[in-house]
Amino acid sequence: MANWTRKEDELIIADYVQMLSAELKGSPYNKTKHRDSLLTHLKGRTPGAIEYKHRNISAVLIKYGKPYLQGYKPLPNYQLLLEEEVLEILNKQKGIEKAFEHFALNEAIGKPGSIDFAKWEVTPPAPYHEKKTSVRTFSPVKRNYLEIEQKNRSIGKIGEQLVYDYEIWRLRKAELPRLANTVKWVSKEQGDGAGFDILSKNENGKDIFIEVKSTSLGKESPFFFSETENEFSEINSKSFFLYRVFDVRDEPKIFIKNGKLHDICSFVRATNFRGFV
Repeated sequence: MANWTRKEDELIIADYVQMLSAELKGSPYNKTKHRDSLLTHLKGRTPGAIEYKHRNISAVLIKYGKPYLQGYKPLPNYQLLLEEEVLEILNKQKGIEKAFEHFALNEAIGKPGSIDFAKWEVTPPAPYHEKKTSVRTFSPVKRNYLEIEQKNRSIGKIGEQLVYDYEIWRLRKAELPRLANTVKWVSKEQGDGAGFDILSKNENGKDIFIEVKSTSLGKESPFFFSETENEFSEINSKSFFLYRVFDVRDEPKIFIKNGKLHDICSFVRATNFRGFV
């Protein structure tokens, strides 16, 4: 199959942005109808090819700190020209920055209903290798909405509450009620700065230090960590755990990784310590 033309790219990017705008506003849309409409304009392209292009666009958006369509997990093996095309089209979209801001700052109310902790842990995502170069000749990044969302206290609070409850459940399930009673929500009681959020125990009674990172997006989204968190994970690598809570607003899930943050991540950008698992 021939490479995508700029005209084809622009058509599919515009359609992607239309769906993304609807998703961020909470408006219904039908991915199948959008795909079928695209097929009538993209002669010779298959549904699978369109799916891959959507996933490429997701990867570009993540690279530049913007939310992406939940149904299209990022695939970073795209032609570099796609970055410029995506960003040019976004810059022309009226209201898109407000939609991104709403995504990042909108308060998450309460916490999700009952969660079956026995089923909420999933496998970590496959290693992610973000493209490190670009053909761009301009700087389009206005705000990193993924980092802003991670700092959204309402989302962070829900994630930490779930992990706190989970640790108590885990130890009680292991018939260790005494240890369950020692679990501490450190970031709530002492504030940020300790290098971790939850102090818990393993089944041998040894301390484990849990850093919780939460997002309303999927498990492939990057997370951001501080120099203090990074240094703490280096010093306490055997007992340091990342608990990544995702899909916070809908059906929260979690994956867990142990070790230094730099080892946990398959790719780390030094600025602001952004990491992909």
